[in-house]
Amino acid sequence: MKEQPSRIRWENRTQRPLLALAVLFAVAYAVPIVLPDADPALRRGCSVVEWAVWGAFAVDYLVRLVLSEDRKRFVRRHWLDLCAVLLPLLRPLQLLRVVATLLLVGRRARMASQIRLTTYVAGAVAGLLMFGSLAVLAVERDAPDGNIKTLGDALWWSFTTMTTVGYGDHSPTTGLGRVLAVGLMLSGIALLGVVTANIAAWFIARFDQDDAEERRRTAAIEALTQEVTALRAQVAELSAAAAPVPARRRDPTG
Repeated sequence: MKEQPSRIRWENRTQRPLLALAVLFAVAYAVPIVLPDADPALRRGCSVVEWAVWGAFAVDYLVRLVLSEDRKRFVRRHWLDLCAVLLPLLRPLQLLRVVATLLLVGRRARMASQIRLTTYVAGAVAGLLMFGSLAVLAVERDAPDGNIKTLGDALWWSFTTMTTVGYGDHSPTTGLGRVLAVGLMLSGIALLGVVTANIAAWFIARFDQDDAEERRRTAAIEALTQEVTALRAQVAELSAAAAPVPARRRDPTG
């Protein structure tokens, strides 16, 4: 069943504004963590921006739901969007707003046909590194036994965790920090699988294309060979038909 044109138009028009709001969310989320001694008014303003961005994505989901012709089918196909919208309402933690916004941005980015898989993967890696570093820094910085105290430590830890290298020089000590580590490791493995599958699919498609081109060339050569053979046969027949018949000699004794 085809989607309503009005929903498609809505998605096309809101694609870039929502991505811009996601960037604004990233800034609002990062400021209180990078500047722990910031003015309370600034921190409250950043919190308002975070909730406002999440609210914009929630409104976007509701509008797309209303504009869908088959709403039950829309909910079934976009259940992850619904979970991301409801997640911060279950328990109003800042980290849940981060996860929900990342999920919603990712879902909307995949809908854009102009965004290629490579660009999406690169954006996902950058987003996970940034948010993972900020989240673990916010959790581990004040931990008594924590060893992730600066943004540089958090970035290094996120990079080694996503690549599953795990040097062990920096590691989370709190329960929530370890949950973040598990999520980051799984995300890194998933993204690596996506990249590997994309490269393999590219090579397979390339080989199939070359094989199909070779088959087309072989078929064209065979067809040309058959045409040349047929032309030679026709030329031989025409030459035989056009050849003069030799006259009989008279017998002088007859």
